[in-house]
Parts: sequence; C-alpha cells; structure tokens
Amino acid sequence: MIDKIVIANRGEIALRILRACRELGIRTVAVHSEADRTLKHVRLADESVCIGPAASAESYLNVPALISAAEVTDAQAIHPGYGFLSENADFAEQVERSGFIFIGPKPETIRLMGDKISAIEAMKAAGVPTVPGSDGPLDDNNERTLELARQIGYPVIIKAAGGGGGRGMRVVHSEAALLNAVALTREEARAAFGNDTLYMEKFLANPRHVEFQILADEHGNAIHLGERDCSMQRRHQKVVEEAPAPGIPDELRRKIGNACAQACREIGYRGAGTFEFLYEDGEFFFIEMNTRVQVEHPVTEMVTGVDIVKQQILIAAGEQLPYTQADIKLRGHAIECRINAENPENFMPSPGKITQLHVAGGPGIRFDSHIYNGYTVPPYYDSMIGKLIAWGEDRDSAIARMRTALSEMVIEGIQTNIPLQADIMRDAGFEAGGANIHYLEKKLGL
Repeated sequence: MIDKIVIANRGEIALRILRACRELGIRTVAVHSEADRTLKHVRLADESVCIGPAASAESYLNVPALISAAEVTDAQAIHPGYGFLSENADFAEQVERSGFIFIGPKPETIRLMGDKISAIEAMKAAGVPTVPGSDGPLDDNNERTLELARQIGYPVIIKAAGGGGGRGMRVVHSEAALLNAVALTREEARAAFGNDTLYMEKFLANPRHVEFQILADEHGNAIHLGERDCSMQRRHQKVVEEAPAPGIPDELRRKIGNACAQACREIGYRGAGTFEFLYEDGEFFFIEMNTRVQVEHPVTEMVTGVDIVKQQILIAAGEQLPYTQADIKLRGHAIECRINAENPENFMPSPGKITQLHVAGGPGIRFDSHIYNGYTVPPYYDSMIGKLIAWGEDRDSAIARMRTALSEMVIEGIQTNIPLQADIMRDAGFEAGGANIHYLEKKLGL
C-alpha cells in the first residue's frame, strides 16, 4: 500500500484528496505556491513544500519542483487532482520514470485519449457511438474537405485535435464559409495548442451534455457509475451538474455505460475517467474522454455511495476494484452548484478576503470547499471556491434542498455567483429537466 502521497494541486480538490488519504491512513504532502501558504489543506497536511511563486507556470505547472517535492519527502505517489498537469502525459511519464506512482492512467493512455482524433477512432473500434465526422484529420486537399462537409451535412463544426475547454472550434453553416473557417481554426490551434491538426464533425444544434463516470483497474476490471447531466453551461464552462441525467431510459443507460466500460478494457484504461457525450433525440454521440477525476464527481458519489477519489488511490496501489457492475445501484438524485468568487451579473472574478462565512447544512447537503472565515481568495487562479451538493430521494426533493441550502449560504467580503445559482434553481426550464447546452446562455442573454 502507498503510505505517502504528494497532492499536486490546490483548493477544494487538494482538500478532497487529503481527506481520502486520511481515511486510508496515508500520509500527505501538500505542495503550494507562495500565494497559497494559508490554504486549508496546507495547514492540515502532514508535510508541506513551497514549489514556487504565485504564477501557475512557476509552481503548479513546474514539473521539476513537483518531482523534487516527492523526492525530498520520500513520498511514493503523486495525485494530480484535476486541471493543471492532471491530463499531461509527459508529466505522468516523468513521474513514473522518476520512480513514483502516478495516480491516474498510464501515460500512453492519456496520449491516446488526449488527441481527439485517436480517441474517436479508439471509441469507434470499441463500439461507442460517435458523432458523424471526417473519420480522421483534415488535410490540405480543399476539394476533399468540401466533399466531406457535403457528406456530413451542414452545419458542421471544425475542431482542433489537441483542443479542449471550448477552445479550438468553429461552427460552419455554409460551403462558402468552410475553407476560410478551416484556415482560421488551424492557425488558432497552432498558436494555442502547438498542434494544428483539425477534424470535422456534424454540428448538433441543441444537444445536452451527458457524461458517464467509469472506474477501471489494471487487472482488466471496469465498471460505470451511471451518468451526469452537465448541460447548464456558460461559454462551455459547467455551472450546474446533476446525477442521474433526467429522462435517460434505464436500458439506454446500461447500453452506453457498458460500452464505456468495455472501451476501458480494450484500451487498458486504469483509474477514474469520464466519457463525455452529446445527447440529442435519444442518441448518444461521444466527443471526448477526461482521464482524471472531474469537478462534478460528488454527485455520482452521492447517488452510488462509491468514493471515487479513494478508488483512484487504491487502483494506483495495484488493488482490484471491490465492485462489479451488479453492485452499482443508483439511489435518489444529486445536484451540484459550483460556487465561484465572481460578480453574478458580469462574471468578473472577485478575489479578496472572506469576512464572514456560514455554510449551509441539513439532510443531504455537502459542501466541498477549501475556504474558511478570514481566508483571502487570491487573484491568480480559477474563481471556483467551492461546490454545494444536495441529495434527495428524487429530483424534486434535491432541487428543494438545494434552494434551501443556497438561501442559507453566507459568504461576505467577496462577490459570489450564489444569486445566479438560486435563480437557476427557481427556473421553470431547469425544473422541468432536460434543458440543452444553450439554455443558460439564452436565459442570460449571452
């Protein structure tokens, strides 16, 4: 068993990992930037190491500093959390080459799924449904590109193979605009990702964003933990997530979930992962796989009773999954609201000192956060400061509990998006369930 882990992250996910380690009896090393000395997990960890200045490039993205922290503290493993280096195959490779355990998939798997084209090809081979598209990269043959678009049917979307987070994509509605759009997207991809490889897909006009959580060990065992709906988005950033997704038939859930688990077996996947789909007119279309723990993993934990972060660690230690697919039962409904330090109207970040904090409670309420009374939210990192989760016996009761919890939350000294979340929970379209990925932006007039 692993007895000491370096937590190569910050904020709420770092604290979440620390808590999982505590339950497993594993000692922890908190790495932190100079700006993060007062983070809660840094104070609670068994050891801490400063790895650089506030800038992420000089601290949380500083690979030599992270590996040195593991070396000087005699740790056995590094947990990357989400964001930063969590899906960086080169980092995973350097961790393993340095003699440490990377708590995540093998480097070659991260590379396979990090390239959208190779990921789609792997999913097709495993029987996972994909969006109709170019079946490979676009080349410099303009006639071939035009013909592919005609076969797929307009509108189409041009995507960067190395893209992500909503960047490196462009929707094209007519043949006249296609070639110029390809050229612009290629240049943007080269500048943003250092990789100008593009591919083309059918553009789905009003889909939902539904994703399946999986766990797989190195012994060939893989299961799915059901699905989450993440369609409440603003500029491709998730705002509200829930599990299970409203209106998905049980048989379809089993079919897609089992296909995801089978794909994991075929590619030799290890650890926690998420298959992301667009869902429209009763059909699922694979778009990408995230080879890490997701921000929204708590809603799946609430409806399955499975501790995903603990399972990541145990899998990395070489243990077999303690569950079979038959053991996984979905119970009730869970909703997560991301709490951000930002203006709820114009979404500008709102760093500063928290002068008063009262956390909501009651049956079925969970708040994953690193903040505390007197904590200063720094201006250098993502604005998310917590995740409020509500569980209920059904979706209506989960929404009712979330409304109450949001009304109880008090965070003063900074602005937060709690008013926006409260508005969403009262929205008739959200309450009905099944809203598409454009719903929130239309509601906000964006």
